[in-house]
Amino acid sequence: MTNPKTDMRDDIKEVVVSEQEIKAENKRLAAKISSHYDDGEEVIMVGILRGAVIFMADLAREIDSPVIFDFMDVSSYGKDAYTSGNVRIIKDLEENIEGKHVLIVEDIIDTGLTMKRVVNLLQTRDPASIKIVTLLDKPERRVQKKVQVDYNGFEVPDEFVVGYGLDYAEKYRNLPFIGALKEHLYS
Repeated sequence: MTNPKTDMRDDIKEVVVSEQEIKAENKRLAAKISSHYDDGEEVIMVGILRGAVIFMADLAREIDSPVIFDFMDVSSYGKDAYTSGNVRIIKDLEENIEGKHVLIVEDIIDTGLTMKRVVNLLQTRDPASIKIVTLLDKPERRVQKKVQVDYNGFEVPDEFVVGYGLDYAEKYRNLPFIGALKEHLYS
């Protein structure tokens, strides 16, 4: 019997960010976030499903401030490798964010279109503040230049990356690192 995780690793052209680098970066980001909310203010962490779940869980365990979890399911990719530009809200928040501090947790910011739509929507609900943390940033592909990322992990090249929550057609999320997918698999 073959090991599916081993088979997935065969689809990776190269490791872009190692498991150890991710762990260290989570600690660094959490320290910066904790210092911003150092008076014990409660923070609503809004994870963008599904990709941010693993990052959000690991990051939250490192943050010193009290946190509440909520999630939004936002889609602009479907099963494609590139965004359609059509941002759809599939699942909205359950928490009332009025007067609360919101930390949007995203796995990767690519064109910025999805994040701009989410921020615009949440701003209409009168939160005390909105901050954005992303594990990965692809500034080369940014279309929406006005997206302000407050806490940024790694800049990655303009390659299709998977692992640590990021997927292609719902696969590869459980890899413990970020890897560039072999191009023939998605083109």
